[in-house]
Amino acid sequence: MSELNTETGGVPVEALKRHAELSELVEEARWRYYVLDQPTVSDAQFDSWFNELLALEEAHPSLQTPDSPTQKVGAPVSGDFAKVRHLAPMESLDNAFDAADMAAWQARAERLAERDPAPYLVELKIDGLAVALIYRDGKLERGATRGDGRTGDDVTANVRTIKGVPHRLTGDDVPSLVEVRGEVYIPVADFATLNEQLVEQGKPPFANPRNSAAGTLRQKDPRVTAQRPLRMIVHGVGVWEGATPPRTQSEMYERLRELGLPVSDLYRVVGSPAEVDEFIEHYHVHRHDPAYEIDGVVVKVDDFRLQRELGSTSRAPRWAIAYKYPPEEVNTKLRDIQVGVGRTGRVTPFGLMEPVSVAGSTVERATLHNAAIVVKKGVLIGDTVVLRKAGDVIPEIVGPVTALRDGSEREFVMPTHCPECGTELAYEREGDADLRCPNAHGCPGQIRERVYFAAGRKALDIDGLGYVAATALTQPLPPQEPVVRTEADLFDLTLDQLIPIRSVVRDMDSGLPKIDPKTGEEKVVSFFSNLSGEASQNAVKLMESLEQAKQVPLWRVLVALSIRHIGPPTAQHLAAEMRSMDAIMNASEEELAAVKDIGPRTAAVIREWFQVDWHREIVERWRAAGVRMEDEPAPEKGPQILDGLTFVVTGTLEGYTRDTAAEALTSRGGKVAGSVSKKTSFVVVGENAGSKYDKAVSLGVPILDEAGFETLLKDGPEAAAKVAVKPEE
Repeated sequence: MSELNTETGGVPVEALKRHAELSELVEEARWRYYVLDQPTVSDAQFDSWFNELLALEEAHPSLQTPDSPTQKVGAPVSGDFAKVRHLAPMESLDNAFDAADMAAWQARAERLAERDPAPYLVELKIDGLAVALIYRDGKLERGATRGDGRTGDDVTANVRTIKGVPHRLTGDDVPSLVEVRGEVYIPVADFATLNEQLVEQGKPPFANPRNSAAGTLRQKDPRVTAQRPLRMIVHGVGVWEGATPPRTQSEMYERLRELGLPVSDLYRVVGSPAEVDEFIEHYHVHRHDPAYEIDGVVVKVDDFRLQRELGSTSRAPRWAIAYKYPPEEVNTKLRDIQVGVGRTGRVTPFGLMEPVSVAGSTVERATLHNAAIVVKKGVLIGDTVVLRKAGDVIPEIVGPVTALRDGSEREFVMPTHCPECGTELAYEREGDADLRCPNAHGCPGQIRERVYFAAGRKALDIDGLGYVAATALTQPLPPQEPVVRTEADLFDLTLDQLIPIRSVVRDMDSGLPKIDPKTGEEKVVSFFSNLSGEASQNAVKLMESLEQAKQVPLWRVLVALSIRHIGPPTAQHLAAEMRSMDAIMNASEEELAAVKDIGPRTAAVIREWFQVDWHREIVERWRAAGVRMEDEPAPEKGPQILDGLTFVVTGTLEGYTRDTAAEALTSRGGKVAGSVSKKTSFVVVGENAGSKYDKAVSLGVPILDEAGFETLLKDGPEAAAKVAVKPEE
């Protein structure tokens, strides 16, 4: 049984100690985050500490004192600026992390108001720096940081440099006094450029866009602030005097816009919790569409009278809540930087880190692209780094947490020789950013990567030839010899060759051997044989898939050859124009350059590739094995009823793949684009359409479902226009 302390209401000693420890951690994190602009823990770690503190105080109410971090807003103000008192307290927001939290907040608001608090205003939670601006008689008088919620830093001179912040309000009904609140941020697109400039100047880079905005706004010299791309979005009012007050949050936004203040367009007034959930889910999927970083959605009761009725706690309003998305950035230790070799010989540095959970998966490796990027990011081996993983995007090291350096860190030195074959590395062309291994024919790493790529879904689509199988075929354990020495061997494989193969399992991102955590040794597999020493299902499946792959269309064969710059779209144009491998091999640079999307540079690369003997051997060996090297003659063009029109296809259609839908449009004279613009004629939308659908709606581009698409193909654009969805309607 836990020891009790009778002087604190019987709170267990362990709870007292943990509360004190957490309080110190939270206060220190706030000081570094708000005052020093040098965050040393991730948002996820801070939220974890803060929520644990709240749980302790809920279990032991005597721990909740006015000095507790849970009862405070922000952090103490810094000593570098004059202190100013806010006209009204700047509160924080309570957080929700899942649907249950949101439902509990809505139920509590409904209970306190004794009625449904809808409609709600939902908006994006910008990951920026909270600021309050005072306008007196329409003139900007003061700008201040939030500070501790009551007192902030006077940053008026710096605020005046922010693009989009008016020095004088406009319009007919200007309040005599208004204090507006909002978020100052740096657009994502400008953040990387700013960090590169700082590193070039020998200064430490910022950890993230929010940190960069905070550091920029607190520059002592406004001229420095003026040179950086700060922006602001206003989302609240503390004081409003001398003009007709708005009645709702949404009406207030329109009034603020009329006054010339920067207000977001990405908010919505909704009538039910279900619509709130829909907005939250939409921006969870489209989190990176806005120009700025967001970390969630803010939900507010729209009606001001009801807001006043619901009131606030000691630190947060009861009429609003912030729904926080799972973190995409975490902090972890960079243990080492190593390099891997790709299918084109490119040698890429990657970070080896202490394993950390981010965006729903455990990550211990992240790309660093090339040696120049390592320098630009200012990363040292041994640093605590900010790791970012957005959805399915490859994990990326954003930059170092320089405040945690202790002097033991060291610079990364790019190797001079290939890690797989020992060949001296070189730049292919003068001015290239990437070092490459020139031993394309004999480098086992490049061969492994090319075989894996050739089997991929965008190439030959060989089921059973994943990364483990590609490693086994090209790099078996001695004394076995590789059964695939180049791609030329791929279609000559037999079951007898596969059965005895044993190989080390390699990491797909780095190419390094994987280590068994139980034994500490490299993981070894017998991928193509079972316990009885007979052919496994993997081996049988591979042989069947190889046979099927012989009949793929020509463009897939072209992709599988790993010719630089020849991805699926370019290969499709090349195959459609030339129709056979022989025609492509024998074409002049001028003939190749005339093909859509190729041009002189790519044409020269294609000619150079086919002039290499061992490259031509791959083609001839595949041809001899029965791989299809010629497409059917091109069908005669039908009526060009879509000539001059541009289309975008998004989402999943039942009767078409993305490729066949595009072919149906282009065969009728239409052009298929990758993005929506005002020049787009129609957007064809299937299931799970994403941001392209939203862009079409915002631009008023006509939208066709699959039935409308069929009408378009059969009867032309005039008939399709009659059944299209007009966004403005």
